[in-house]
Amino acid sequence: MKITKQKLAETVAAIDLGSNSFHMIVAKLESSGTLSIIDRLRESVRLGGGLDSNGAIDNAAQERAFTCLESFAQRIRGLPHTAVRIAGTNTLRVASNAQLFVDRAEDILKHPIEIIAGREEARLIYLGVAHGLATKDGNRLVIDIGGGSTELIIGQGMQPIRRESLYTGCVSANKRFFADGKLTEAAMLAAETDAALVLLPQATDFKNGQWSEAIGCSGTIKAIANVVHEQGWCKNGISYKSLLNLRKTLIDA
Repeated sequence: MKITKQKLAETVAAIDLGSNSFHMIVAKLESSGTLSIIDRLRESVRLGGGLDSNGAIDNAAQERAFTCLESFAQRIRGLPHTAVRIAGTNTLRVASNAQLFVDRAEDILKHPIEIIAGREEARLIYLGVAHGLATKDGNRLVIDIGGGSTELIIGQGMQPIRRESLYTGCVSANKRFFADGKLTEAAMLAAETDAALVLLPQATDFKNGQWSEAIGCSGTIKAIANVVHEQGWCKNGISYKSLLNLRKTLIDA
């Protein structure tokens, strides 16, 4: 009887260089074709918060980022380029010194970094959500509020149908409207007005009626959900009323 040598599972890694935090997932690609996650790392780098008046990432934010990447590099050392994908998002799309940052980051990681466009980021976000949820009839609206951009995607099953990436996020909004740490009524109104103006051109395409289920998938949305659930304002998901309660509580505090 001829004995064949079984191929060992391949280790693969994905790194997301976001405007708020850096994420890394390491997984094994099993012979069955499934992925088994063996490691997750997340670091709040706030790269987008380091953009100065000239649109450059300042030294403090760069050092936070590079320190994080040094720990990531240890984890992926020895993996071939075909087993690692590293994606940079909004801050690395807009920063005036993005290429200098990427050059040093690639030197640390020893792997190439791909700066993805906003709509490609939206496509990948939708696929990530779709893989983690059971298939349902009807369209889904997926929302990801990142540090520097917000992605809106309508899709069905595994197929994104409409996707947009908007230049507003939690880090950029915080820096513009709440830099002094004070959540006043006036500052909140200014932030809401700015967000409404950004969202308005997309309102018709993404309004209720185009989808039957809305899913939030970012750290910002998860943080809000945790607060409204702990306060007893909403049992499942995030309701409009619970957001109004959260808004009032923040301003009062």
